[in-house]
Amino acid sequence: MTQENKMNDNRMTFGFPFSVADNGNISASGGDEAIRGKIIQVLFTAPGERVNMPDFGCGLLNLVFDPNNSIFATAMEFTIGQALGRWLADDIMVDKVGVESADEIITIVIVYTKKLDLSREAVRIHFK
Repeated sequence: MTQENKMNDNRMTFGFPFSVADNGNISASGGDEAIRGKIIQVLFTAPGERVNMPDFGCGLLNLVFDPNNSIFATAMEFTIGQALGRWLADDIMVDKVGVESADEIITIVIVYTKKLDLSREAVRIHFK
């Protein structure tokens, strides 16, 4: 890791979910935890929900009443990949998005490469 990467690795952002610590400070996160929080925010924010960023998000919760089939899974994979590529392009490169459905539970697996150190990570989200 270069000296510049080491300095950038200490970047902190608001913790997700937003909270206040016992000492009264706003909780903060960095590194992998911050990236996971950003991914969750993109997935579960509906476009139009943020006043100052009306295009932000992927609107995953808007799909909750759609039929649970292979067409739906493919559409979700595409939608998620496009949203993450757009909103988190400075932090990650999306390698793969997988959507599996079993009964009423949908599992989303996102495999990505962090741009900071080119390490590969994955996030798994279970969604009802």
